[in-house]
Amino acid sequence: MGKPAGYWVNKIRTSFKGGSSSSKSLDEGSASGSRKNGSKHGKNQKTEEGNKNGEAESGRKVMVVVDTTSQSKNALQWALTQCVQDEDNITLLHVTKTPVGQDETQGQRNSRAHEQVHPLKNFCQLKKPNVKTEIVVVETAEEKGKTIVEEAKKQGAGVLVLGQRKRTSKWRVIWKWRAKGGMGGGVVEYCIHNSECMAIAVRKKSNNGGYLITTKRHKDFWLLA
Repeated sequence: MGKPAGYWVNKIRTSFKGGSSSSKSLDEGSASGSRKNGSKHGKNQKTEEGNKNGEAESGRKVMVVVDTTSQSKNALQWALTQCVQDEDNITLLHVTKTPVGQDETQGQRNSRAHEQVHPLKNFCQLKKPNVKTEIVVVETAEEKGKTIVEEAKKQGAGVLVLGQRKRTSKWRVIWKWRAKGGMGGGVVEYCIHNSECMAIAVRKKSNNGGYLITTKRHKDFWLLA
């Protein structure tokens, strides 16, 4: 007999709010989250365990891939309400492709990118004033997915959050065909399957319809948040 829907909702929620910076199974995340959300004694015990494993007392680094799209802001909003805790740090990662045939310098492009992302940093500080937020801008000639995964590893991210747009049935068929041929899917799919930390794709279902969450273990799991 299958598990009730509430069982899986609690398991997924707990895994997102787990204490480790490494990618864990949902069962491990659930156990970690239970210790964290327990009594004060349990919380102190978790801190001691984290110190023994060399984890920083400041918590995890939650990396959110951002740009100027609504999908990006929706993913950030979800991360702030469902994933980020007061002891965590937020890294807003903005990846751009190196342009060809432009007179603008890389420094000028980098400055402009920071200006575009800065309102999202202000949004983080408004929602989570006690959480440190930083912006990282990376310009690359490589594929964005590969760059995101490499930067998440370089920055020591414990969780990687990406916004995802709604895909048409035609796109899903093409993606499955590409995946079978070893060609890979889109940026989000690449990050989910290649990131060393837990990668979470977030898509807002509707104005009041919650979010669809995709990880390596779950696809389009609905969370009313």
